[in-house]
Amino acid sequence: MQSNKESRPIHVVLGNEACDLDSMVSALALAFYLAKTTEAEEVFVPVLNIKRSELPLRGDNVFFLQKIHIPESLLIFRDEIDLHALHQAGQLTLILVDHHVLPRSDAALEEAVAEVLDHRPIDQKHCPPCHVSVELVGSCATLVAERILQGAPEILDRQTAALLHGTIILDCVNMDLKIGKATLKDSHYVEKLEALFPDLPSRNDIFDSLQKAKFDVSGLTTEQMLRKDQKTISRQGTKVAISAIYMDVEAFLQRSGLLADLHAFCQAHSYDALVAMTIFFNTYNEPVRQLAVFCPHAALRMTICGILERSHSPSLKLTPVPSSHPNLQAYLQGNTQISRKKVLPLLQDALSAYFDSTDIPLGQPETEDVSREQVDKELDRAGNSLLSGLSQDEEEPPLPPTPMNSLVDECPLDQGLPKFSAEVIFEKCSQISLSESTTASLSKK
Repeated sequence: MQSNKESRPIHVVLGNEACDLDSMVSALALAFYLAKTTEAEEVFVPVLNIKRSELPLRGDNVFFLQKIHIPESLLIFRDEIDLHALHQAGQLTLILVDHHVLPRSDAALEEAVAEVLDHRPIDQKHCPPCHVSVELVGSCATLVAERILQGAPEILDRQTAALLHGTIILDCVNMDLKIGKATLKDSHYVEKLEALFPDLPSRNDIFDSLQKAKFDVSGLTTEQMLRKDQKTISRQGTKVAISAIYMDVEAFLQRSGLLADLHAFCQAHSYDALVAMTIFFNTYNEPVRQLAVFCPHAALRMTICGILERSHSPSLKLTPVPSSHPNLQAYLQGNTQISRKKVLPLLQDALSAYFDSTDIPLGQPETEDVSREQVDKELDRAGNSLLSGLSQDEEEPPLPPTPMNSLVDECPLDQGLPKFSAEVIFEKCSQISLSESTTASLSKK
């Protein structure tokens, strides 16, 4: 016979599959608020939408959890809870934060979505039919802070305030007016949190420490660096990975065994090409962007490079960098305002141009040279169809971009039997509440 706990519904607050800092903190803080303000014995569970093993790839998340004294052991990750099984059992309610489009592998869960809280422009075609609250601010954490301070300000403790405060500052690039990521609402709630908790770290200190942690790739293997901030696009079975890498491209190219690592990475994940977009800051704290294209298939590589080199809307202003590696072309990117979000449509057009211009199968790399003229025939036509006119609210600062859920076709998570039963989830929620209460009481002393 099922216990009462086992049969009770579970309200899962789910961030996006990138699990960047904004997504993680928004899920944690909103679940905290809902648990504190719901009278019935409802259970609200924040779920980090990645495997537990992938958390170390998100250095700013790891750093902030340690700084705020939230043990990783108390968190629940996507590979530790089977949302599909809970849904089939009629126990699941989903609340989406920092995204509003579920990947195809989670399409069956859409009917379980009860609420959406997001800060991106709405995708009307794929938005769930539920209460949707979307406002184009710099950080989703701003909307969570607003919910708490308008709904139940008395529950806000220093731990939760510090999480929201640091996340908004990082997302809004230290509230820099020249970059223009921060809206009036973002600024208002940062100021409000600082007024309520005057001992919060200074904006410069928290921004610098979080940015340093986000960019820290020391100790990561080449594969971990490529997976740390990665997107994938595909067409007709041809897959291209696009990875943001936080280091100088020349240093990246000099990594020991790089070519073997790139081959192994593409082979392990069935990628036909890899585009690495590197970013770092020079001594004047100015962003420097570079780009490298690795692809063993000559025609596809030349098509991708041709589209990127010849694009005028947007113009990347690429300058080739000499490379001794076969199958790899690197560039300096003169236009540092062009982030991965702007390059993705170009790569989609490159795939279109490739399939329009050649019938060469991608099973094996071509051994014969492919003439540049043969590839160029399709480039002008593809260049004229580039996507442009992205909303100003989607414009990104010169920092590594936050992956957009609406550009992900499939979820990389393995499905399987959940490692946590509902009983264990209830117990973890109790531990989280106890941890929060203890931290709150200590901060008051």
